[in-house]
Amino acid sequence: MNATAPGDASPVAPVPAPESTILSAPLNNRFDYTRSLGPVLSQFALALRDGRIVGSRSSDGRVFVPPVEFDPATGAVTTDIVDVASAGTVTSWSWQPEPLEGQPLDKPFAWALITLDGADTALLHAVAVDSVDDLHTGDRVHAVWRAARTGHIADIAYFAPGEHADAAPANTADPDDAVAGQVIITTPIGLTITHTASEEESWYLEGLKAGKLIGGRVATGEVYFPPRQASPADGSPTTGRVELPDTGIVTTFCIVNVPFLGQQIKPPYVAAYVLLDGADIPFLHLILDVPADEVRMGMRVKAVWRPEAEWDFTMRNISHFAPSGEPDADFESYRNHL
Repeated sequence: MNATAPGDASPVAPVPAPESTILSAPLNNRFDYTRSLGPVLSQFALALRDGRIVGSRSSDGRVFVPPVEFDPATGAVTTDIVDVASAGTVTSWSWQPEPLEGQPLDKPFAWALITLDGADTALLHAVAVDSVDDLHTGDRVHAVWRAARTGHIADIAYFAPGEHADAAPANTADPDDAVAGQVIITTPIGLTITHTASEEESWYLEGLKAGKLIGGRVATGEVYFPPRQASPADGSPTTGRVELPDTGIVTTFCIVNVPFLGQQIKPPYVAAYVLLDGADIPFLHLILDVPADEVRMGMRVKAVWRPEAEWDFTMRNISHFAPSGEPDADFESYRNHL
């Protein structure tokens, strides 16, 4: 191994300070997943609404809680749904000293696998005890029910120590009726991180805040919008920023006809790749102010900006692109940018 002798240059290459302010902000990614529980798990959900717990009996006599959709012994569709008790035995557990948002309790509690009386498998749920020393494997616990129940596992607020469970109170919720015995649930899925932009991304975001479209030119000459740190083709670095006009060409597009949850524009509308004049790669945006069936490849478009008071570090500053009224671009002028 070679060592650096005293007085020699450092083997670590110097990293120049960025010329622009590096931007950082929370980034929230969410996707609420809506699905049907199907004919078997829907029975489990409907029982929870009633203040009961059910499982499925397999052909070899084992009872699974929650019920399984297919018999583990034969693979056949499950049809034998049976009631089990709302009291059971702790088979294993772990301590949650600092509850997180969305967890069953707002004070320290235990996550436990609980084998309910009449079941052969364990159910995961929270057990409310005052301290880590108050719970042991083999302890008896019982369900504590919420008054408002909607067919969710959280209809059981938690399990508490004790042999005998009280009957569930009358349901005070007014849940939607299940369609043909099928329960629909929405499961929120989300992740929040702090995103720190690269210097090139910071150019781009600062430009948007100022009503400008800033791309980056790489060593081989291509201009990318949004800018990259390096060329995706050969890894050559980005050498400088380029201010681009807010006009361009529709290269490819699709017409959105299907409505979906959270949609902000009534279908049909067009999502298209727009190649800005002077750029070498298109980006995705909306095409509005024109009937969807009149959008076409080569159409010249111009950005429609939101009011300046609404501008922030986001591409949402551009509401959409609209036809500019110019003649369509010749296919040869953008064929290599599809």
